[in-house]
Amino acid sequence: MKDNTTEIFKNAPVPKAVISNIIPSIVSMIMVLVYNLADTFFIGQTKNAYMVAAVSVATPAFLFFMAVGMLFGIGGTSLISRMLGEGNDSKAKNTSSFCFWTGLSIGIFAMILIWIFVTPICRVIGASDDTLGYSAQYLRIVAIGIPFLIVGNSFSNIIRAEGHAKTAMMGMIIGNMMNIILDPVMILGFGWNVAGAAVATVIGNIGAALFYGYHLLSKNTMLSIHPKDYRAGQGIAAGVLAIGIPASLNSILMSTSNIVVNNLMRNYGDMAVAGLGVAMKVNMIVVMLLIGLGSGIQPLLGYCYGAGNKKRYMDILKFSLCLAFGLSLIMTVICYCGAGPLVKAFLEDSSAFEYGMSFARIYIYSGPIMGILFVLMNAIQSTGAALPALVLSVSRQGLLYLPILFVFSRFFDSAKMLAGAQPVTDYLAVMLATALFFFTYKKYFRKFT
Repeated sequence: MKDNTTEIFKNAPVPKAVISNIIPSIVSMIMVLVYNLADTFFIGQTKNAYMVAAVSVATPAFLFFMAVGMLFGIGGTSLISRMLGEGNDSKAKNTSSFCFWTGLSIGIFAMILIWIFVTPICRVIGASDDTLGYSAQYLRIVAIGIPFLIVGNSFSNIIRAEGHAKTAMMGMIIGNMMNIILDPVMILGFGWNVAGAAVATVIGNIGAALFYGYHLLSKNTMLSIHPKDYRAGQGIAAGVLAIGIPASLNSILMSTSNIVVNNLMRNYGDMAVAGLGVAMKVNMIVVMLLIGLGSGIQPLLGYCYGAGNKKRYMDILKFSLCLAFGLSLIMTVICYCGAGPLVKAFLEDSSAFEYGMSFARIYIYSGPIMGILFVLMNAIQSTGAALPALVLSVSRQGLLYLPILFVFSRFFDSAKMLAGAQPVTDYLAVMLATALFFFTYKKYFRKFT
């Protein structure tokens, strides 16, 4: 089975190997994007901008638990792909079982915690008196799906490490299609509004997790979620966390920065918060595609690194960087020119629309270089280089973005300048990622020379 599932990692021509891995990953990210847009779109059809703002406020909490899934997903993928490259199948099984059961346990604990403290959590993440009720209602229901969200988000990555990119894609499609189909039924048809969006999200998360569970219990996988294969020792927990924590920190800091910018933007009113939330979703059209490209090549690069194939690693990286830059330019032009209709689809209020339109075009300024950032980020993670991955993760949305955000807030009394902090940060992050990759290459590839 190993020969069949990882043959493309070893011997396929570089363009074929890259394209065959990134297409399922990009499709998965498109489905995540469509699901995110669908939630906001159908809530927007209620003509209640406070509901749109409430979901925007609750999004950072949701992103936080996606980050936990990413911890096990990216960390597990990095370790498993290297283990398969080295021919260590048993440790790959131990790692996948560790990721499943540890992630599930954290999800159950988080679910209980949110039920108990939902109102103070909503206050902390930026809910106003007008949006608190909607935000708490949404988050309380979404919490039910957190254990499934973590499992689904983990294994949508991990399954790609064994060469089953299409299976990973199908799980994402199933979960998100369930959500998209149920959104109009529950939000508008049943009149459940934000509660309907939350219920649809939970059902979608359950569907994806069950699909991955079925695959992992079948005979078509080299991985395992059987309790008997669970191991935390032998470098497994350390190996997963070494790369998983930096990867998840990026999402956690993204969530944290969203909370901070929501609170700062609240000074300009709830319509500014609603406009910012929609602008972020428009920007996600570019970002999610490029995240898909970057995460799609990580198992391929990790396998080459584990097998000690330095030349193939670099050939794949160079091809991916060129592809990412071209895709970035195309998507930037499309989103900049289409910002008006995209924002209009979500917001009817004229004030909220004006904010959303301005913010969307500001956010897209960083579009041309985002592909390079995500490719280099995943290239660093694929080698198991924990320190460079950590530095890059805490810098983009933390050490770089938050100080810039507060400086802009201090010296510019302008909602547009607050939004402008993100593209400024992204260009600095690309320069940092380039420097960190050259450091990683010189240090971690030394043993192959």
